[in-house]
Amino acid sequence: MTYRLIGEAAMVLHFLFLVFMAVGGFLAWRWPRLIGVHLAVAAWGVASAVTGMECPLTVVEDWGRRNAGEQGLPPSGFIDHYIEGVIYPEEHTNLARLGVAALVLASWSGYLHRRRRAGSPPAVNQE
Repeated sequence: MTYRLIGEAAMVLHFLFLVFMAVGGFLAWRWPRLIGVHLAVAAWGVASAVTGMECPLTVVEDWGRRNAGEQGLPPSGFIDHYIEGVIYPEEHTNLARLGVAALVLASWSGYLHRRRRAGSPPAVNQE
């Protein structure tokens, strides 16, 4: 039972990680200290996509599932198992990656715009 919980927890954390990678920059608009964490998460995402590095969460989930007597993740990993072909067709992987990259860049642009505005003199109160 414990191994299964480890596998399930790793899967949930992996999904949360991917969601944060996509929209964490928007959260930094409200909580600016998150931008450093989001930069690191986005850098990991790019490095993983470019080099094919295996995510430690994938390793933990696979280990937990196998030790619980379940089928582990396929060699292609978490994204291929849970996302490609499920959320979007596998042949649109590059388009999905571009969409996430555009979302991240838009969030960073908005973050920088908001930070610049916050540093400018306050608007005159017209009340």
